[in-house]
Amino acid sequence: MAIRSLGLTDYDSTWLRMRQFTTRRTPETRDEIWCTEHQPVFTLGKAGSREHIRKTCEIPVVHCDRGGQITYHGPGQCVVYILMDLKRAKLGVKQFVSLLEQAVIDLLAEFSVVGQRKFGAPGVYVKGAKIAQLGIRVCQGCAYHGVAMNVSMDLSPFTMIDPCGYPELEVTQLDSLGIRLDVDSAGEKMANRLSVLLTTNRSGPKN
Repeated sequence: MAIRSLGLTDYDSTWLRMRQFTTRRTPETRDEIWCTEHQPVFTLGKAGSREHIRKTCEIPVVHCDRGGQITYHGPGQCVVYILMDLKRAKLGVKQFVSLLEQAVIDLLAEFSVVGQRKFGAPGVYVKGAKIAQLGIRVCQGCAYHGVAMNVSMDLSPFTMIDPCGYPELEVTQLDSLGIRLDVDSAGEKMANRLSVLLTTNRSGPKN
C-alpha cells in the first residue's frame, strides 16, 4: 500500500480528493493510506443528526458520506484515511473495521495502555473514554474515510457535541495517557501497522 503524508489540510478538499480517487480507480489501482490532521471541523455522518450538536460556535459543520454520527477533527488529531479495494482483497466490512480498530489497540499496547472495543459503538476506548473514532464509506466494493486518533489536541470542542451520538461520552488522547508522540509520528506508526494488518488478513467472509 502507498502511504502518503498530507500535513494539515481542510476537511472539504480532502474529502473531495477521496471521492475522486475512489470513483476514478480501476481494478489495478494501488491501495493508499493518507495521513493528515484537519483544521477545526465537526463532521456529521451520512445518517447523522444535528440534534447531537449541543452548542453552536464558529467551527463549521460538514455533513459527509461516511457512516456514524457526529465527531470533531482538529489540529493535534491524527487522521488516517484508508482507500482500499475490499472486494479485491476479499475483506468483509466487519473484518475491515475490526482491523482498523486493531491498529489503534496495537499502538496503545506498545506503550502498555489497554485499548478496548465497545459492542455496537465502533472505535477504540481506554477505560471507557474514546480515543479513536472510526467511520467508513464503501462504494462498489472500495472503501474510503478511516480512523481518527486523538494525539495532543484541544478536546474542548467535543463538549459541544454528543461525540459519535452518545451524550456525555468522555474522550481522551495519547498525551493524557502519558504517550508522547506528535501527530506525524502517530500517523506513521498507524499507517505502518495498518499496511501490515490489511495486507496479511486478506481472507474471511464478506459482510
